[in-house]
Amino acid sequence: DEQAESGGHLLGRTAQIDGRPALDWIASALTTLSSIPEVTILRRATVEGAYDHMLFGIAERLTDAVPGDGQPRQRFWQLRARQVVLATGAIERPIAFLDNDRPGIMLASAAAAYAVRFGVKPGNRIVVFTNNDWAYRSAIDLKQAGCAVEAVIDLRSETGPAARAAEEAGIRVRRGTAVVRALGRTLSAVEVAPMAYDGSRLAGPVERIECDCLAVSGGFTPTVHLFSHAKGKLLYDPEIASFIPGAGPGGFHVAGGCRGSFSLSRALTDGFAAGALAAMAAGFGSGAVPPPPTVAMEEHAPAKFVWRVPANRRGKRWVDLQNDVTDEDIALAVRENYAIVEHTKRYTTLGMGTDQGKTSNMVGFHILSEILARPPEQVGVTTFRPPYTPTTFGALVGRQAILNHPIRRTPMHQWHEAQGAPFLPNGLWLRAQCYPGRGESVHDAISREARAVREGVGIVDVSTLGKIDIQGRDAMEFLNRVYMNGFSTLAVGKGRYGLMLREDGFVFDDGVTTRLSENRFHMTTTTANAARVYEWLEKHLQTQWRDLDVYLTAVTDDWAGVAIAGPKARAVLASVTKADVSDAGLPFMGVTGAEVAGIPARIFRISFSGELSYEVNVPADHGLALWEALIEAGKPHGLVPYGLEALSVLRIEKGHIVGAEFDGRATPMDLGFERMIGRKKDFIGKWALGRPAFHESGRLQLVGLAAIDPKESIPAGAQLVPSGDGRTPQRSHGHVTSACYSPNLGAEIALGLLADGRARHGQEIVAVSPLKQRAVRVRVMQPCFIDPEGRRLHA
Repeated sequence: DEQAESGGHLLGRTAQIDGRPALDWIASALTTLSSIPEVTILRRATVEGAYDHMLFGIAERLTDAVPGDGQPRQRFWQLRARQVVLATGAIERPIAFLDNDRPGIMLASAAAAYAVRFGVKPGNRIVVFTNNDWAYRSAIDLKQAGCAVEAVIDLRSETGPAARAAEEAGIRVRRGTAVVRALGRTLSAVEVAPMAYDGSRLAGPVERIECDCLAVSGGFTPTVHLFSHAKGKLLYDPEIASFIPGAGPGGFHVAGGCRGSFSLSRALTDGFAAGALAAMAAGFGSGAVPPPPTVAMEEHAPAKFVWRVPANRRGKRWVDLQNDVTDEDIALAVRENYAIVEHTKRYTTLGMGTDQGKTSNMVGFHILSEILARPPEQVGVTTFRPPYTPTTFGALVGRQAILNHPIRRTPMHQWHEAQGAPFLPNGLWLRAQCYPGRGESVHDAISREARAVREGVGIVDVSTLGKIDIQGRDAMEFLNRVYMNGFSTLAVGKGRYGLMLREDGFVFDDGVTTRLSENRFHMTTTTANAARVYEWLEKHLQTQWRDLDVYLTAVTDDWAGVAIAGPKARAVLASVTKADVSDAGLPFMGVTGAEVAGIPARIFRISFSGELSYEVNVPADHGLALWEALIEAGKPHGLVPYGLEALSVLRIEKGHIVGAEFDGRATPMDLGFERMIGRKKDFIGKWALGRPAFHESGRLQLVGLAAIDPKESIPAGAQLVPSGDGRTPQRSHGHVTSACYSPNLGAEIALGLLADGRARHGQEIVAVSPLKQRAVRVRVMQPCFIDPEGRRLHA
């Protein structure tokens, strides 16, 4: 129930059920429900959407309204049902007349709820304006609550028992009359006049009635949003001038106001029948409908639906009070040929406020129907989309944001899990952080793994790297345009590191692309940017370079990847393949196809660690078999599996960049890649590189940082300042992008972006972290800490 109390519209009106006040009957029903262990009652909880396979999203508001220790503000429930009863009710709608946006004008049911439920007088002198019998119940409730009801203005000439009951309660009823205009900056009076039977014109003199509250009822619109979310079909019901649920998905049962049953007796009958049918369909009960409680039968005279009262002067008749849409705006949309309902909505912004047209849309659509002279069922309604009401991002994300993301696992995930590896999110993937031994801390495990790769051999799961298969006659030209460095000379069986720029000249992503055959290439991207790069490439092919014969296929999930790195990597790989993996047979940046452990594979001579390294790709279904075969083959050589953290240590030691360094603000020159820039070809972002600002002094440049005191860790994200202890604010000269303890150097090291950094090698500066209240002295140096000549990876 989206309200704080259960009871729906009965909370705001007087009624009798089984001969006693309706609220007493509700309290008894709630007591019974609460005593059933299988029943959970959620209040202040709104079902915001119905999704595939009977999944419903529920936004529950907890401490927003009622403070509570240890409770979140909101909680988001994901509920999957076998059967569901929709008793979502209906929403009263207004009638458009001149100046109907004045303070003091409200819906009739809202005015009655103020008086009956909250004990608040909505006004001292109240006029009710209606086209139906349900507003009379509101008028009588207002009168019984002690409010002065001046008159009920009814558009209909012929009324029924409801009007007689109001007159017996002492309320004056003006039949065949309409409110023409509201007066006053805040409501002080209304003008009323007789109206022709067909509603096309006023048929008599205008009369003024003093009032400070006008309660309007133009009928009710069933709340069919959730039914429509589930792809249910709507039918137009002329008796209520609205759409109701028609043919729908299996498992849905609709009751009450949601299906146009607005009287209390019909709503209760609907509810008991829908509940019995839903229970039987879910495997409970026989489907026999228990007798509903007794209520006084209500007779209703037909409503007269007039959507806008004829105007007797110039002025505005407001349809959507949130977005200030008038009936003239709708007429203008038609004149401008925005006459399809979805176009009218966007032209006028009808129903695009926070209430998403719950009160205004049906009025607006009928006015559009009148202007077009088409039946409402032909005009139709706009699409209902979740969420039903505004839902906070905090509720959707929750305290553990990863739970609301698709979680991707590599083919070797179960092996990592069996070794007790903790996992870290990387993009949408879960990656093993490290493999702690018995009694070993995470820090010690990371150091052990990083040392093993430098001194012996390690193996790491790299299945998460983005992979794109590129084919076509113009594939080479395509790569030449998307990478800033040249690819036209790349030979078959060789790979090349490439850097992509955005149109504004800033670095977008990097990776290695290998040429598998004359017109086929295998591109790798960073894990986090895999989807973005693929979409970016497709965008250019489909919008900028439609003449190129190029076809892209995202194959990240099709291949499992394993990297074997370290001085003994060749010995391990050679023991499970007949391929020549010697330096002569497979030189650095080479690729070959071969069987590895009996599995068809691609072997790439690529190194992210800076060591002799091979990346082996096999079909994903064989990923675990390959991993286990390599683990077994590596035992005589002391092979050690290493995780994401050790991989990060190795790349920082080598000065290899990742997303932390190219965060959208770095140019190739800032990162030291100016020699790679293709001078004789065009590529994305080339012309932006000539901007003067990219070549000014003071730009942040990639540097290495080493702590002066090897026992002091460098805070990640710390600001770089010339001197001081961090207590006195100084202008930042840059920041730390990545930091770690290097077990191979026995020192705390980091990469950073520093103003004029390449000219400051050897300087001592301070890394200040206000968040951690730390200041660490560091020495600026080149970003490659180990083997700057590259002898290891070329071994």
